[in-house]
Amino acid sequence: MNITELARKLKVDPKELREKLPQLGFDIGKKAIQIDDQVAKKVIVLWPEFIKKTEEESGIISEVEEKKEEETKTIFIPSFITVHQFAEKLNLPVTKVIKELMKNQIIATINERIDFETAAIIGEDLGFKIKRAEEEEEKEREKEKKEKFENLLKEKLKKAKNLIQRPPIIVVMGHVDHGKTLLLDTIRKTNIVQQEEGGITQHIGAYQVKQRGKIITFIDTPGHEAFKSLRARGGMVSDIAILVIAADDHIQPQTLEAIKIIQEEQLPFIVAINKIDKEEADIEKIKKELAEINLVPEDWGGEVICVPVSAKTGQGIENLLEMILLVADLHKDKFTTTSEGEAIGTIIESKIDPTAGPVATVLVHSGTLKIGDSVIVGNSYGKIRAMKNWQGKPIEEAPPSTPVRFLGFKSLPEAGDILEVVNDQKEFKKRIRELEKTKEISLSSFASLETKKIKKEEKEEKITLNIILRADVLGSLESIVHSLGKIKLKKGKIKVIKQGLGNITEADVLFAEASKAIIIGFRVKANPNLVLAAKNRNVEIKTFQVIYELLDFCQKELTKLIPPEIVRKKLGEVKILAIFRSEPNSMIVGGKVIEGKIRKGTKAEIKREEQIIGRGEIEEVQVNKVETQEVEEGKECGIKFKGKPLIKIGDILQVYLEEKKTIDNI
Repeated sequence: MNITELARKLKVDPKELREKLPQLGFDIGKKAIQIDDQVAKKVIVLWPEFIKKTEEESGIISEVEEKKEEETKTIFIPSFITVHQFAEKLNLPVTKVIKELMKNQIIATINERIDFETAAIIGEDLGFKIKRAEEEEEKEREKEKKEKFENLLKEKLKKAKNLIQRPPIIVVMGHVDHGKTLLLDTIRKTNIVQQEEGGITQHIGAYQVKQRGKIITFIDTPGHEAFKSLRARGGMVSDIAILVIAADDHIQPQTLEAIKIIQEEQLPFIVAINKIDKEEADIEKIKKELAEINLVPEDWGGEVICVPVSAKTGQGIENLLEMILLVADLHKDKFTTTSEGEAIGTIIESKIDPTAGPVATVLVHSGTLKIGDSVIVGNSYGKIRAMKNWQGKPIEEAPPSTPVRFLGFKSLPEAGDILEVVNDQKEFKKRIRELEKTKEISLSSFASLETKKIKKEEKEEKITLNIILRADVLGSLESIVHSLGKIKLKKGKIKVIKQGLGNITEADVLFAEASKAIIIGFRVKANPNLVLAAKNRNVEIKTFQVIYELLDFCQKELTKLIPPEIVRKKLGEVKILAIFRSEPNSMIVGGKVIEGKIRKGTKAEIKREEQIIGRGEIEEVQVNKVETQEVEEGKECGIKFKGKPLIKIGDILQVYLEEKKTIDNI
């Protein structure tokens, strides 16, 4: 390698590089033009540490780095942000941000939204580091949806002539494997739990039952940690919560998270202490644990209703249903609505049906949803062509508190989106135009910034595991993408380069081959011919039915890509007392172990006047002319040193081991 090229890579003047190389143990001469490629590689590895050490010893702090740190300010923003809000975050005039957008061929007004990727690149051009505020963004988004939803309901109720009491909506929450779905299964006398892999609910289900002639709507939510967003969504659309805790277990992390959601949403709740049929069941222990987190049971003088039940035998189920009706009656003002007029509801789940297209499950809160209604849902719209109730039976209309699955969308809505019926065709067309305009801005942003995004990714030094992800429903897809984003290493990350709903396709295989990605399917299939074609193209397809198995696999695959870290372990030091022989690539010296111990086959640095001037290996060790494996502190020995003959009497050999450290945890 040319010395000038090496200097350019190290961002240093060639003259300075020649002067400092001997201090690193590489004396190539002051007029050298070329440097051996292997030596150059070693210099590149050792250079940063050498410069840092030199600066620390001389008390110098890099002014350039300090200035750079001051100039590069980190800004946290959500996935979408208006131009005006973005300018405020950057503390810059809006005109400057708009001008920068125009430079990148993006025409956006002050109130138009830009996506995170666009903002990140524009912000970088303006001297900022842009990061995604995921948790804050999620909270803000859910808050906005909730406020919008509540305002729509208030406006509708103001105009309503006849008000009614709708059935209560009950969300069932708790830790994985504490028996939530089996409890619902017992309540509705069906066998949904056997359809869930491993007995674990993978997405939200909504069902209805009758108790004393009164309808109760239930929502089941997943217990696995990855489905936090779905549980939160279930809490937002519900009136009363049932917190399921197994009597043979303890309050678990997901139980605490469910309690947090219940408290944030200010939901009245009942604790169902499940699995009381088991020998190891201890109801009082669960009550004690509840009291320890300030949830004191009623029979202990508190306000928390606790109902012991067995989902397996049916014991206590009638009592639980009666308690639900009692709590609903105490909070009946909360269930006041109208069945008249255009419906308002919340999307519980959505998916792509291979034969029917986009299909969604909605929970109606006000008005009556009918076949033929024109609907706006988030960034999607359409006309309802068919509806089925939770039992799969076709229905013509859905009154308040009814969960219903329907089709008729132009594109897939997001779970958690608000459904609005807009039968005024003039208003409906106006809303559609606004939606299409937003999509056009996003597409133009994507096209003009794609090259910059690729260049930005190329600069990242992290090893990336590319994933093409397919899932059965949108809620699961969102949760898996979110969970995969959390799996990170210091030197590695997972990147979902393509995602979609439905079975794995030939296009996925071709894209995976081109991008060196793994195809991951969650509760979807790949036909045998496609699997064979993927094998011929060296593309791996993995399908899963349980969320944690999918995440474990991806975590292990990422770990495999990361090379083991080389860890240095100091053994000891030898003070050189004599030089017996010097050869071009080795020396025989005598010395005394002044610290620790030294060992045959280890590495050593030559230290002279607090400077490291060279490196090599301890090839052989002798005591009293007898070869040995190890010499302890205080003893004198002879050493065969493999490396450049730089050692002088008085030098210190710092002896160390290099061990490979594999990554076990993420």
